[in-house]
Amino acid sequence: VEAINFETPDQAREKIFFDNLTPLYPMERLQLEHDPENLTTRVMDLLCPIGKGQRGMIVAAPRTGKTMMLQSIAHAIAANHPEVYLIVLLIDERPEEVTDMQRTVKGEVISSTFDEPPQRHIQVADMVIEKAKRLVEHKRDVVILLDSITRFARAHNAIIPSSGKVLSGGLDANALQRPRRFFAAARNIEEGGSLTIMATAIVDTGSRMDDVIFEEFKGTGNMEVHLDRRLMDKRIFPTINIEQSGTRKEELLLEKDELQKVWLLRKALSQLNPVEAMELLLDKLKLTRSNKEFLASMHAMG
Repeated sequence: VEAINFETPDQAREKIFFDNLTPLYPMERLQLEHDPENLTTRVMDLLCPIGKGQRGMIVAAPRTGKTMMLQSIAHAIAANHPEVYLIVLLIDERPEEVTDMQRTVKGEVISSTFDEPPQRHIQVADMVIEKAKRLVEHKRDVVILLDSITRFARAHNAIIPSSGKVLSGGLDANALQRPRRFFAAARNIEEGGSLTIMATAIVDTGSRMDDVIFEEFKGTGNMEVHLDRRLMDKRIFPTINIEQSGTRKEELLLEKDELQKVWLLRKALSQLNPVEAMELLLDKLKLTRSNKEFLASMHAMG
């Protein structure tokens, strides 16, 4: 054996098993801002920053631009953090979407398209999370972008034996055990390394099951981005609902001065409806070349 997870066998001998590592809140920020023209990543950096070890959820109705948002995050991480091992996991996706991801994203794109059986979806997800855990044991920083946790839960619901307890929408009571274990693996590790998971959850599809899956995952993450259909209808990108989106313990990721200004910004935008708030923010961001410049200009806007 020459190498185990890109390291010599001698180094692998010392590693601690993933479940025995100490989880912490994310402390180090994943900088998403990389292109002045890409307003999606700039807005996310301001209002819902991502740290190494974040467990984030993108809550979106169909056709609100969640896949575009994942691509933007993937491009930003590849540009700003080449040391991070990036995996894009597409479960139950359209084949053309998989091709698009493979061609545009600089990272590992692993997929199971919607014509594959549910067993295949589960198998692929298990392989990805186990690989990620092994890399974290070797003190690597890993980011998984999952599209979508809803379809992953549906696949698991389809293959597990019935427990006899069925939640509303036809969801078995035990169906979320594995998807939960997948999502819970995201953590910042005290001993070194981190596993960040950004997963999309689909809501407002007309299916009760999808809403139940989201409700069960609500509150398990430490960062949420809600995408708004009204913004999509007006073709305003990103379609982020500012009021409902945010990161827990963001004070660990932002500098004190930056944090104060972000809170002031939120206070000012909270008086407007989601569409007006995002329109105003985008207009102001377009006038500056970076978020730093934008926050500095806030005094002038005063």
